[in-house]
Amino acid sequence: MASHSDTLVVFFGATAGANGGKLGSDEREIILLVWQIVDLHEKKVGKLQRCLVKPDTLELADQCKEETGLTLEDIVAAEPLDKVLQQFQQSVSSELKSLGRSSYTLCVNSPLVIRQALHPEASKKNLVLPECFFSFVDVRKEFHKCCPNAGPVQKLTLDSMLEYVGLPAVSEQMFGVKEVRSMVQLTLCILAEPHNHKFSCVETVKYKFDSGTCSKTEPVDSETVIRARGLPWQSSDQDIARFFKGLSIAKGGVALCLNAQGRRNGEALVRFINSEHRDLALERHKHHMGSRYIEVYKATGEEFLKIAGGTSNEVAQFLSKENQVIIRMRGLPFTATPQEVLSFLGPESPVTDGAEGLLFVKYPDGRPTGDAFVLFSCEEYAQNALKKHKQILGKRYIELFRSTAAEVQQVLNRYMSTPLISTLPPSPIVPVPVLTTPPYLPAASSTRDCVRLRGLPYTAGIEDILEFMGEHTVDIKPHGVHMVLNQQGRPSGDAFIQMKSSEKAFMVAQKCHKKTMKDRYVEVFQCSTEEMSIVLMGGTLNRSGLSPPPCKLPCLSPPTAYAAFPTPPAILSEAALYQPPLLAAPRPAQTTAHTPAHTLAYYPHQPHLYMNMNMNYTAYYPSPPVSPSTVSYFAAPPGAVAAVAAQPHHAAAAASSVLPQPGALVRMQGLPYNTGVKDILSFFQGYQLQPDAVLLLYNFSGQCSGEALITFPSEEIARRAVAERTNHPFYGQQVHLAFCN
Repeated sequence: MASHSDTLVVFFGATAGANGGKLGSDEREIILLVWQIVDLHEKKVGKLQRCLVKPDTLELADQCKEETGLTLEDIVAAEPLDKVLQQFQQSVSSELKSLGRSSYTLCVNSPLVIRQALHPEASKKNLVLPECFFSFVDVRKEFHKCCPNAGPVQKLTLDSMLEYVGLPAVSEQMFGVKEVRSMVQLTLCILAEPHNHKFSCVETVKYKFDSGTCSKTEPVDSETVIRARGLPWQSSDQDIARFFKGLSIAKGGVALCLNAQGRRNGEALVRFINSEHRDLALERHKHHMGSRYIEVYKATGEEFLKIAGGTSNEVAQFLSKENQVIIRMRGLPFTATPQEVLSFLGPESPVTDGAEGLLFVKYPDGRPTGDAFVLFSCEEYAQNALKKHKQILGKRYIELFRSTAAEVQQVLNRYMSTPLISTLPPSPIVPVPVLTTPPYLPAASSTRDCVRLRGLPYTAGIEDILEFMGEHTVDIKPHGVHMVLNQQGRPSGDAFIQMKSSEKAFMVAQKCHKKTMKDRYVEVFQCSTEEMSIVLMGGTLNRSGLSPPPCKLPCLSPPTAYAAFPTPPAILSEAALYQPPLLAAPRPAQTTAHTPAHTLAYYPHQPHLYMNMNMNYTAYYPSPPVSPSTVSYFAAPPGAVAAVAAQPHHAAAAASSVLPQPGALVRMQGLPYNTGVKDILSFFQGYQLQPDAVLLLYNFSGQCSGEALITFPSEEIARRAVAERTNHPFYGQQVHLAFCN
């Protein structure tokens, strides 16, 4: 019998949208429930019950109206879902009592009504489902056990199963009633001779997600893993498990992805117990978590292990305590002790096992990173700890936010694999004159002669954009296509295009808005050069208006020669310090009798250049919560210095055109990889430095290179700082200072 039950309750449901094999995929609410009891001992059936359900959104899809025959008038007078579920319990309990039975199990035609419709909707509405909805049997799988030659389970239908055993199709026309009566006939058939079937394949729905760790040596089937994108940054593993409510996630199967700065990037890898649940998860593509829709794609086991897998015994021991709430602390003073952290959290937030419930994250050489993870035994203690967010410990404010077991492992993996010394070769600063004349550096303007493309496929290139633009391609300015990359150097799904006039930009926005590119519709908005510049500097532009960047520090948007915001004189980026291979072959400048001996590379002014050049643009989009100690300049990837002036310049004049003015420049090497602007200002306390005098350098993968450029008010102060601070330890680490004359 089904889980030792006396009876089966044959159960069917329909939503206001798609039904059948796509039930639940469009996130519509339940509008119909039908059920009937089958006595497994006496082989008798009870009274058929059919209840309409009133959804919160009174709207029926055309497909639903056609299939169910229901209208808005039918469901307006119905009870909401919670009331109907109460009626279901009362009705079933009453019938069981009259039959003298004590237990029952749901029987459905597919798991969709339970896993994809009922549980997700109840989770969103904060309804507590009766225990009976956490286990069920699938009539198709039970039938397949009796008749394995009937075909694959996924292809079995009620009509095909009835036909296989020689039963006539049910003549009932009312939607829902026909399906339940067909399932009842099949159930009675396989219970009788010659099958004498026992219902035993009971599927369960997990009550809660089990956190845990994953070893790098553990085999992970790629057919069980998905990637979720667009998550709110504060999402925990339990929030993600709630989004996939009804599906079974493997223990420790939620891994939040981090960017190069150790912050969450809005993505997570989720591992399910089998491929069937993974396939159901893919059907939740663009379902909503709050007001945000979440994209769901296939991923591989290798990707999951790369994020969540670990070998640290320290982490395994730390996470060995079950049912603990994990909080991450960031920005701790490097000298912070366990007792100071416990005192900071206070008696209202007792840490599990005291100091044993703290895990300080360190570099391979034992240096602290300023991060720590804390265990709390209950949600109340964790909430009290989160109230300490941005309060001061020592001289630094501390960030606190929810974390996961997978994030603990990922952060430890990241820091333990960090090289102890900078891998970038030392190189003298080469003064490079930067072209500052139009059209390469267009002045910021309120004229709306640009368009923004949002929602591009991540595989889209410039050629795809030009094809998408169609006949409007001829109206694009030379070098006017700006692909925006995220911090990892990957496409962000955004691009800016400079048009020849505001009228041309308006036409593109009108005709191309929501056109399809590679099965995705793309939004096209008209904007100005000024708005484009602010977005490339880290601000946001959406339908509700323009938001400035989260900090006032300028961010480089390479290639420097094509930057959309005016920043003359330009600041020398790391790409200029270490000359990388250019992405397109430059032509040598034409030399004259007055031209210096060396020749500078430049790109000729050709209207068609943007069509065949793989320009690489990037912008810095911080992933909140933002730490002022980590917001700094973001270096250009290879190819950033793609165009330079061909006019003659004296060396001194060239240097002055690219270095911060006024003042003298000092170069620091060998910095810890978590160094922030505030740390350097503290190191040079008393030397009259402002925050904008510090330029942190990042490597091409977006990680700190361990170097910085500091502009002092004068050469005298710079030389004195170098002489006095050369042998001074920087947070326990020796750094090298060099005056750049």
